[in-house]
Amino acid sequence: MAGKSRSALGVLVALGSVVTAGALFAGAVTTSVARTVVKPPRRRTEDTRVLGHDETASTITLSASADALLPGDYSFWFAQGTGHIRLGAIVGRTPATVTRKVIDVDFGDLDDARQGRFNGWYYLSPRELDVPFENVRVQTTLGPAPAWLVPAPGGPGKRWVIQVHGRATVRQEVLRAIPVFRDADYTSLLISYRNDGEAPSSEDGRYSLGDIEWLDVEAAILYALDHGAEQVVLMGWSMGGATVLQAVTRSRVASVVSGVVLESPVVNWVDTLMYQGEAMSLPGPVKSGILAMISKPWGRPFTGQAQPIDLQRLDFVRRSAELDVPILVLHSDDDGYVPSNGSRELAAARPDIVTFVPFETARHTKLWNFDRDRWNGVIAKWLTDRR
Repeated sequence: MAGKSRSALGVLVALGSVVTAGALFAGAVTTSVARTVVKPPRRRTEDTRVLGHDETASTITLSASADALLPGDYSFWFAQGTGHIRLGAIVGRTPATVTRKVIDVDFGDLDDARQGRFNGWYYLSPRELDVPFENVRVQTTLGPAPAWLVPAPGGPGKRWVIQVHGRATVRQEVLRAIPVFRDADYTSLLISYRNDGEAPSSEDGRYSLGDIEWLDVEAAILYALDHGAEQVVLMGWSMGGATVLQAVTRSRVASVVSGVVLESPVVNWVDTLMYQGEAMSLPGPVKSGILAMISKPWGRPFTGQAQPIDLQRLDFVRRSAELDVPILVLHSDDDGYVPSNGSRELAAARPDIVTFVPFETARHTKLWNFDRDRWNGVIAKWLTDRR
């Protein structure tokens, strides 16, 4: 009996060790992912291999990543952002490769390219759009933040649009929207905001997923009002969508906002983070732990946040009754990063003010690239209907 007791005790000790090790591992994963959610990235993941290029034919052959397979025109960054080209139509395919037309090489040596990544920016400066623009500064609560001001054809008038880029990107993301708003006689203000690498950083250097960044949108609205604006449309891309929804419901100058345009928006961060956790094959307790860690005071030492994020306040399906301006939502059902469920649920909750336009195949914030004529046409019609 004594031998059996010692054997049973050994099993219990071993099981205890396994459970402890599993808990420690789960805790480490939870902390790592939670920090990733709120910490601006220093490096970008290059998920597409460069397999060769043909200077004579102006083509490049890439591994068949999800983005490489998308029709349309895109930016392609390589060599950790030191090289940039613009890519056009797909001209060849095998099961493992994609060959695309090279529209332009902006900088970098393709001979040295081994890995790269797609994004939807396409333009790098308003100068490429052949429009007048100014480099201006918006005074935020943290200090002056750089912005681009693109006046309407007749000069800055009464109607302005403030463009708010998404997480882990900068103002160049929203350049694609300048032409359609300028054609509708809107002045465009393309802003930076805290912790995006251009605007002043907050003390903790962490994203708040829109829960605090909206203050910089409010500062941009005040700038527009000081320069003659009387009506302001807010356009937010991805996390920028969450940010402008906060601004339109929390800002003291929200009454001048006449409409909101959302491109691939985060309408509900809980659903978005759970979706991303599923894509990473994270177990349920880890996903729940991530949400708790970024939203509870006890999580701050682990994530580096100065304040927890109020995830309930960022849920605009739940808060839909608080919205009172016309909203246009454009979202791809094949987004791959932010599920379109939240956009659809918001439209179902508020059909009186929300116009939802679904796309397919386009993926995250690449709707313009995939079908610019439809994208421009939808926004142009919505703006016309608001007059």
